Amino acid sequence: MRLSRKADYALRAVRYFSNLPKGELGSINAVAQAETIPREFLAKILRDLTHGRILASFQGVGGGYRLVKNPREVSFLDVIEVIEGPLHINLCTDPKNTNCPCDQMETCEMRNFWVAQEESFKRTLARHNFGRYRQQKR
Repeated sequence: MRLSRKADYALRAVRYFSNLPKGELGSINAVAQAETIPREFLAKILRDLTHGRILASFQGVGGGYRLVKNPREVSFLDVIEVIEGPLHINLCTDPKNTNCPCDQMETCEMRNFWVAQEESFKRTLARHNFGRYRQQKR
């Protein structure tokens, strides 16, 4: 399992916004430069984060983006799932997966193992919020 570059960049962008003073907007150019993210790719990521209600977008001169919530209320899991969709460690842990060829899905010990690991991983990601990763000074 590997976090996509898009999800990594999204986490870095949200960290950037969590460090802005309350009410201040961040521009695409400022984030791209500070986090070394290609601007065009970042624009798509910020659009997804806005649709996912992690960021708010403000148009026009002096426009930009800001977090919708307090950084302490935005978890790593929130950001990753906005970018990647629901997180599943294995095909058989996804309840929407109807293509699983396994006929032992309800009694499979391996499936139970993966479900437990997935729940643990999600709890860990949910515990980590952007209030914990704020820089003291820019």
